[in-house]
This record gives sequence, structure tokens and C-alpha cells, in this order.
Amino acid sequence: MNPDLRRERAAATFNPELVTHLLDGSPENTRRRREIENMILNDPDFQHEDLNFLTRSQRYEVAVKKSASMVKKMREFGIADPDEIMWFKKLHLVNFVEPVGLNYSMFIPTLLNQGTTAQQEKWLHPSKGLEIIGTYAQTEMGHGITVGDIGPKFGYDEMDNGYLKMDNYRIPRENMLMKYAQVKPDGTYVKPLSNKLTYGTMVFVRSFLVGEAARSLSKACTIAVRYSAVRHQSEIRPGEPEPQILDFQTQQYKLFPLLATAYAFQFVGRYMKETYHRINESIGQGDLSELPELHALTAGLKAFTTWTANSAIEECRLACGGHGYSHCSGIPNIYVTFTPACTFEGENTVMMLQTARFLMKSYDQVHSGKLVGGTVSYLNDLPSQRIQPQQVAAWPTVVDLSSPESLTEVYKLRAARLVDIAAKNLKAEMSHRKSKEVAWNLTSVDLVRASEAHCHYVVVKIFAERLLKIQDKSIHTVLKNLFLLYSLYGINQKAGDFLQGNIMAGSQFTQVNQRIMELLTIIRPDAVALVDAFDFKDVTLGSVLGRYDGNVYENLFEWAKKSPLNKTEVHESYHKYLKPLQSKL
Repeated sequence: MNPDLRRERAAATFNPELVTHLLDGSPENTRRRREIENMILNDPDFQHEDLNFLTRSQRYEVAVKKSASMVKKMREFGIADPDEIMWFKKLHLVNFVEPVGLNYSMFIPTLLNQGTTAQQEKWLHPSKGLEIIGTYAQTEMGHGITVGDIGPKFGYDEMDNGYLKMDNYRIPRENMLMKYAQVKPDGTYVKPLSNKLTYGTMVFVRSFLVGEAARSLSKACTIAVRYSAVRHQSEIRPGEPEPQILDFQTQQYKLFPLLATAYAFQFVGRYMKETYHRINESIGQGDLSELPELHALTAGLKAFTTWTANSAIEECRLACGGHGYSHCSGIPNIYVTFTPACTFEGENTVMMLQTARFLMKSYDQVHSGKLVGGTVSYLNDLPSQRIQPQQVAAWPTVVDLSSPESLTEVYKLRAARLVDIAAKNLKAEMSHRKSKEVAWNLTSVDLVRASEAHCHYVVVKIFAERLLKIQDKSIHTVLKNLFLLYSLYGINQKAGDFLQGNIMAGSQFTQVNQRIMELLTIIRPDAVALVDAFDFKDVTLGSVLGRYDGNVYENLFEWAKKSPLNKTEVHESYHKYLKPLQSKL
């Protein structure tokens, strides 16, 4: 064990195991997850090739082999629970993308959500065993159909995303999933009770992606924080030994807000998963009342968390210096695997605009005298609130910068103000005799800002509510510090919104900045323990820099020696192209 990491872990103010239980949902969940991980690690058939030295074709072949092996192993180990399947797949695949992933993440959920009982009986069991492999193309091969691979992408080398062309192919009527929408034998189309019912799979995947944002950012933070505790450089005081780079305030300012964000997203991911399952049960019983908000919330939070995590993962890479650019850090692979989430299952700007439609409808309801519930209930206060432009003189007030309730309130006021501005600008554009569609486009930047503020408020609110449920004093203290850093850093980044809305006094921003700097110092002794609590196995991180034992530099050299370019002392290209030139000199 690296002595720096040993000291870091000994100095922590809390037991990271207790936080792991919190993140997993219970001590029993942690025990079972580790049991499944150990099944895989102790299995002689489990191999984790270093994907960094493989060609695309090799990566694809290894990933397909792993997918096939995974189905057999899950049967062998009797793993059927959805959470357990996810734990198993995450470790079994290591850092490979799953080539048949869409079969499990989209095809099977779509069968469950939109297939009739007869259709489920026909296709569900074969698809779970890969006897048939479902994809996002709603047809099968072999009928006048041309398919192929679309070529290399930014990442996802193991996924053969393809093109598909159909030529006069008639799809059988019974292949249409008819739980909600139907086509009768005479050709009559029967609409679903709500159009949003047909979005079930997309809503499921979007809610899942919020959790993926948390996991990917948590991995990147683990690597960057551990490496920053091992890496020594420069001087703080002349003549003294080189400090750990984690002791530099600039490094703390880069990483600790990202660590706080990872924790915030962990709690939001769990909330979204629970909310999705709760509302889905209600839908199954015929209650569609919460469906519009679920659709809006999953769209907005998918965009908010993936945008944030995407840029934060890159920040973690940059915080690792030159080694962060090497694949040995593991962060480039995390980044290229995660970044498509900003585009797939709904491009993020479009997602934010979908959330904005729900916000505008809710705003209109409030102004017609109706009350709204759920995450938009703050709009009920708008008609009488002091955030109305003509009444701002009564505001601002002094905000308690150490109170989660007080900080949640200012985020709520920011969201309400930006929704109000967007709604009024939309109305103004429409009053200029523009069509609603043209007016919407001309207000779209304001609408995206309103959605972003709404989502930011929801994240702060969920984090604050999670704090209230934590009994252990040491855990509550460390997580409250992360909450305060997440909230105050966000206020600092969006200072204009809080100042322009007179939500906070300008004089308080000096205090906000001072409090952030204090929190960096307070969190510093717990930083390594906080990333340890994510409980990632080294094989899952796929990082030399983020190793649990901290033995970076000796393993860095061993990793580099595996490069195919090192198989010969001089590459054959030298003899082919460069040596002839030199012989003429």
C-alpha cells in the first residue's frame, strides 16, 4: 500500500463502509453486490483483457464473447434480480461496452411495457437467453433488408451501430406491440389512452442514465482524487518536501466540487429509479396522473446530469496532468463511453425543451387558478410572490449559507424566476402575432435556462432531503459539507441569476466564496475515504492512476511495456521507410 494513501485513509473522520451501505441502499445490498463481484473475480473463465491494446475488431469480438459468457454465467449463478443483473454485468464486462446491450436495456423493457401478454410469452424468454437478439431497429433481418455497420465512432468500439434499409417489406400486424396502441385486423388504428404511454422505454432508459452519470463521474473522481494524493510536485513552502498535489487549493477547487456533484447525482439516480418504478406501478393500475411529470423530469434530469458529468469527467482528466491523457489513466475510456449519453435517448437541448413544455403548461395552470403538485409546486406561489419584477424591492434577504433548507429555497426562487421570465417572453412573442411555434423558437434559449434552473433546484432539493434521513453523526457531517459545497459552488457559477433576481444580496457573494474555500479545507482529510466509499474494484476502474493500493509508478511502466509497439526494439516501418532515406546521407 502506498504510504500516502495509508495515511489518508487513517486520517478520515468517518467510516467509508457506512457510506457504501448508504449508496447501495442497505448493508445487505452491499454484501450481495460484493458476493456477486467475487463470484466473477474467482471464476477461472473470467478474463479481463486490457482493451487499450486491442483493435476495434478485436474489442468487438471480445465483447461479444463476454456477452455470450455472461448469459451462461447468470444462469449458472441463478442471478435474475434486475439490480443483481446490473452488478454482474458491470464487473463481468469490465470497461467493455455490451454489443447486445440494447437487447436488455431497450428491447426487453419495451416488451414488458408495451407488449400484450401473448407477445411477452412469445418473445420474452428467448430474448433473455439471447435466442433472439432485439435491437432498436423495429424489424428483423432476411427480407429485402440491407444492414451494415456505420463505421468507427468517438467511442463505443464494441457496439456495431448499423444502418438499415427496407425495400418493400411488409411487417406482420402481430409484430406490433399492442398493449396500448393497436391496429385491428380491418386496419382500424386504436390510439393509446395517452401518447406518453408509448414513451415507456425511453423514460426508463433516461431515468437509468441519471444513475449512469453518477457512476461514470464517481469513477473519474476516484481516479483523480487517489492520483492527486499519490502525486507529489513543486513546493508550497521553500525548502520543504514536495507536497501531494491534493494539498494545492487549486487542485481541491477543481476536484472537490466534482466529488460533491458525484454524490448529489448518486442520490438523484436512486430517487429517479424509485420514482420511475413507483409511477410505473400506478400506470399499470390505470392512474396516469403523474405520467406527464415523470416524462418531463426524466428528460430534464437526463440532460442536466449527463451534460454536467460529461464536462466534469474531462475536468478530472485534466486534473491528472499529462498522465490523464494516457489510456492508462482510465479516464479517456470513461469519457468516450459516457459522452454519447448527451445525445442518445434524446439530444440534451431537445430534452430541456421538452421539460420546458411541462413547465409552461404548469405555469399556465397556476395562472388560470389551478394548483400544481410534485416538483413544480413552487409555481403555486408565483402570482403572489415577491419575485415578480415589480415587487423585487422587498427582496433580497440574508441567506443562511450553512442551512440546507435556506440554500434549497434560493435555488427554488431562481427556478421560479427563470420560469416566469421564459413564460412572459413567450407570451410577449406570441402577442406580436407570431405563431406559437415561431414564438417558441424565439424564446428557446430562455426556456432551456428555465429547465436547467428547475433541474438544478430538484437536485439540490433531493440532496437536502436525503441528508435529513441520515442518522449517523459523522456521516451526516461529511455529507452535509458536500451538500454545502455543491450548493454554494453552483451559486458562485450562476451568480448572475441570483443577483439579477435580487434573490441574494451582492455583499453575500464574498461570504459564499470564503465559505467555499473553508469547505475545501474541511473536506480535504476525507477526500480519499469519500472516493473509497464508491467501492469500485480496480478492474472496474481500469486505471493505473486510480489503483486502490496507490502503487502507480511501478505499474505505469509495466502497463506501457504491453504496447504492441514494444514487441520489437525497432518497428518494421523504420526499415521500410526511414532507413533508406538515411542510407543516402
